[in-house]
Parts: sequence; structure tokens; C-alpha cells
Amino acid sequence: MYSLLIKNVILVNEEDQFTGSVIVQDGRILKILKEENPSKVEAHITIDGTGKYLLPGVIDDQVHFRDPGLTHKADIYTEAKAAVAGGITSFMEMPNTIPQATNHDLLEEKYSAAALKSLANYSFYLGATNENIEEIKRVDPNKVCGIKVFMGSSTGNMLVDNKDSLSRIFSESPVLIATHCEDEETIQKNTILYKETYGEDVPIKFHPKIRNEEACYKSSSLAVELAKKYNSRLHILHLSTAKELELFDNTLPSKDKNITAEVCVHHVWFSEEDYDKYGTHIKWNPAIKTIHDREALIAAIKNNKIDVVATDHAPHTLDEKSNTYFKAPSGGPLVQHSLVAMLELYHTNKISLHDVVNKMCHTPADIFQVKDRGYIREGYYADLVLVDLNSPWEVVKDNILYKCGWSPFEGQQFKSRVTHTIVNGNVVYEEGKFNEAIKGQRLLFDR
Repeated sequence: MYSLLIKNVILVNEEDQFTGSVIVQDGRILKILKEENPSKVEAHITIDGTGKYLLPGVIDDQVHFRDPGLTHKADIYTEAKAAVAGGITSFMEMPNTIPQATNHDLLEEKYSAAALKSLANYSFYLGATNENIEEIKRVDPNKVCGIKVFMGSSTGNMLVDNKDSLSRIFSESPVLIATHCEDEETIQKNTILYKETYGEDVPIKFHPKIRNEEACYKSSSLAVELAKKYNSRLHILHLSTAKELELFDNTLPSKDKNITAEVCVHHVWFSEEDYDKYGTHIKWNPAIKTIHDREALIAAIKNNKIDVVATDHAPHTLDEKSNTYFKAPSGGPLVQHSLVAMLELYHTNKISLHDVVNKMCHTPADIFQVKDRGYIREGYYADLVLVDLNSPWEVVKDNILYKCGWSPFEGQQFKSRVTHTIVNGNVVYEEGKFNEAIKGQRLLFDR
């Protein structure tokens, strides 16, 4: 008697698509049956996925779950639960919490909290500062996803703007360096110009003019320059401009690149024309920019200049977001809706189904070297998501799971729906219901 049988599904995996079944035992994929009749297979739990698509679980390499210190906005329990409902089985969370995870004692406290609270698998970045190079050098490459470097404005002392500190981080980090790239000097110069005209009431539509293409490119190009100089493993987060794409290569498979790039869902969904409608609810850093930028980023998903699609899930309360330009914080909640949003781009023929799986499942596993996840392979952990591509539903208050209680997608109808999410062989989400008996695991890395 096997643990789990998922039968009669359309598997989408490694550029292949076929009807088959998956047998799970002891948390891992035991066997993939291709065009075979599983009628004689007995399992404790059987899911008939006739007409549905089975994808590897999504790995989101950039989230802010606000835990500890900012848990009025979100926490590991609520946001991991929302993530699982959206088909995300593993996440990598950022260090700008309170206190900031810039040393190993604080980092391990986050891992301990996740072990008790997270339905999804998890890893946490160590945050870089201008002074903590010794902490960075102590990172265990097998147990920590990476180092996060804010090369643009951030909270507290996490803005790394000292050139000597950057050089040491890029030359001495034992793991992947993930960067937020916006040039602070350019942003401050633009801020002064717009304040001279509008004072404190700068219209939100000027957000992409203040945090503009120049600020992004100047910082991204510096990160690439440092990575090439020191042969560092660099991953640039949330690209937002067409110009930055000049910095990246698409001649190699993502797993063989030393410098990789990510785009977030909001940068391929919205454009600056949406500020009038959504206001500060779509205020992100880096800013959402032009239609041209959006279309170039979508094209880069297809041509492999962009390697990963993630969320930068960063909840704030509605009261916090419903403020004037300078007072409204940047960021918004996305993990529950990221997969269905990208599938909407598939439905509108902007990207392929394989693009979605490659950039949200396979490539994050490849470039972070996640151990035994990101693919539907025999012997790998059974992190899986079952999707009905033709089950329309609308995002409304009542079905939003984020602790902050709102979504920039509110009122949006999606054609696809996540019906089941399996984490380590456990069916943790099924048709709107959760099984919280077993929590996720700490991600390990083959480095």
C-alpha cells in the first residue's frame, strides 16, 4: 500500500507533457507511470486528476513574511499557508525583519520558527551589512540559500553602500549573492527634484520617474561588474527595465550561468498606466515601469535572459498602503496568486506552459542548487501542484488568505485554479481545505 497515488493527470515537466500517474512513498516520488493504467495500484490516498495538470511545486526565491517583528502585517504561518494555496511548496525569505537576520543566531531563530509554523518548505537569507563580512564567511553552503545585499535603500543598516564592503562580500561570500539593485544617489537626486515641484504630495505616477531606469541600471551594472571581477555567483532580483537585460546572457542554460536574473509577477502584469487605477497599492521597489519594459521582460522570460519568476511578496496593511506617496510603504502580497497570474499569461499566449514551469519550478532549483526538488523525478521529494486550467474564479475579500487581508488582484478573474498542493508527499491543500498536521522542511542545497 503506497502513501499517495495521483492518477490520470497531464504532467508538465522538463519540456515534456504527457498523461500519466505518480506514485508517492515516504515523501518522495517512487514511480512515474507514463501512459500506464494505475488501476491495480493501491494507496492510502488516491487523487484522480483527470483533465488537470500536474506541475512541480513552485519555488519562490524572494518573499518577505515579516516574521519576527512586523507580524501585524504577516507572519510565517499565515503567508506560508497562502503560498501553499497558490501552489508554492518552497520559499526563500528575506532578512529585513525586526531584528534583522544579519548574524547566525538570529538566522537560526527564523529556521526554528518556520519548523513549527510553516506548511511550505523554507530557507532564509543571511542579510549583508557594511560590517558583517565575518558572519557571511561562516555561512554553510548546504543549509542557507544565499546572502541578500541591498544595493539600494533599505531599513536600518542594511543598505550596503561601502565599496570596500561590497568588494569583500563579492570576493568572499561562500554562497550565491542575491541583490536588490537601485542606486541610492540617483533616487535621492530625483526625489529632491520632484519635491521641489510637488512638496510631500508627489503623485504616485512619478514613482517610476524617481526610482527610474538610470537608478536600476547603474546599480545592476555595478553588481555585474563586481561579480565578473571576483567570479562571484550573482543573482539579481526583480528586474524592472528593458535596459538591464543588456547585462545578461542567454547562450547558456540557467544552471550553467554565474550571473542570473529574476523578474517578479507584478513587473510582467502591471505597467505605469495602472497607477491611476491602483495608486499606492502597486507601489513596489523597484517601481513598475513602462509597457515597453513590461513586454521586454516577458520576452526575456521566453528567450532565457531572465532565469526566474518570483513574487517579492511583501505585505503591508491597507492603512499603511492607503497613504500619501512618501508615507506609503513599497510592496504588496502576491504568493497566493503568482502561479495563476503567470498561467493567465499562458492563456493569453504571451508565454508557454513550459516557460511557467521552467522559471517558477525548475530554474530556481537549478541556480540555488536545491537538493531533490523543483522537478517531477523519481527519487525527488513529492512537491507537486495540481491545477485546473479551466476553472474560472474571482479574487474577492473572502478568499484572500494573506494576513493583511487585501490583494492587488482583487476583482481579477483568473481562468486557472490550484486544486491540490502536495509538500513532501503530504496533501496539505485540497479544494480550499488545509491539512496542517505536518509542517514543511528546511531546504538543503547540493553545493
